[in-house]
Amino acid sequence: MKLKHYTLVLLSIVLFSSLKLNNIRPDHLIKGTWELESFYYYDNNEISDTLPTTDGYRQIKMYTSDKVMWTRYVPKDSVEWFGYGNYKVKDGMLIETLEYGSESMMGAIDTLRIFTFELQISEDAYSQISIDEEGNRISSENYRRIE
Repeated sequence: MKLKHYTLVLLSIVLFSSLKLNNIRPDHLIKGTWELESFYYYDNNEISDTLPTTDGYRQIKMYTSDKVMWTRYVPKDSVEWFGYGNYKVKDGMLIETLEYGSESMMGAIDTLRIFTFELQISEDAYSQISIDEEGNRISSENYRRIE
């Protein structure tokens, strides 16, 4: 009888864990560290071109429960790029509000502080897709999870 009870409890735990994994919300999935792998360019909302990152180019983004930080290294560019701020995931959109960044990024933040992207995400990859005023896809940054 005890074996039957333990088997039932173990089966319930496995089933519950499986259901929880399959219902992870995008705002929980994005937590972690990601590295940029490629860019997509769109024409009529369809991918028209894919460009991988060049040798030595690195862009890393890290998300906690509500903070985002990113850094970019381009070997042939002496300009530093990094930013820090808040983010939220809502209705299939990733919204980043930057608070501060490198000197070059502060110039961009002066004119645009809130960045809104369409979000496509799985456990190990995500794309942040830039859209125009009419909702058409323009380009995307495509990341893979490294932690």
